[in-house]
Amino acid sequence: MTLVEDIVVKVLGHREYLSSLEEMRSFTSARNDDTPDELWIVEHPPVYTLGQGAAVPKIANGIPLVQSDRGGEITYHGPGQAVIYTLVDLARRGIKVKPFVHLLEQSVIDFLGANVITGERKSGMPGVYVGGAKIAALGIRVRRGRAYHGVALNVDMDLSPFSAIDPCGFPGLAVTQMKDLGFKDSLEETAKKLAGHIIRNLEDA
Repeated sequence: MTLVEDIVVKVLGHREYLSSLEEMRSFTSARNDDTPDELWIVEHPPVYTLGQGAAVPKIANGIPLVQSDRGGEITYHGPGQAVIYTLVDLARRGIKVKPFVHLLEQSVIDFLGANVITGERKSGMPGVYVGGAKIAALGIRVRRGRAYHGVALNVDMDLSPFSAIDPCGFPGLAVTQMKDLGFKDSLEETAKKLAGHIIRNLEDA
């Protein structure tokens, strides 16, 4: 049995979506049975990303639309959103795909709970919601038992680009963010705290 090493957390700052995608693919292709898992904390410039099989919408606000290889539908990334890419060897940890998605959702719910905010799941609608509004989206891709992509938490951002799409494929879905719930930590501190919950849940899995 391969020893599961400590998880490496990297704060990478502002990154273009496509370059981040290529870096995730390269990391996943190059890793071996001894490569430690990593969490990458990034913030993207405005971009819409399409999951595999998602319908291509007509968008006229000038924000680029990029095809991704993750699961799920369309979503928006932009400044003020904490994105954590979870480069995790699921096979080595003995975690199946659906339990991993549940683990990431639970990590967000745990983080919100630690800040006296009640987060919840919605049946058939991956992600985490507060009062019916989506606060965190997630989507992953698994290649040879190794996951990449991850979770995006709305912290302090312009939410208006969400109105040009059906977030995650659901027309009229409301979105919210940490700032509107009275949370004042910086994006980096928020992401680091969420990463801590992901690590604890992975260690307990």
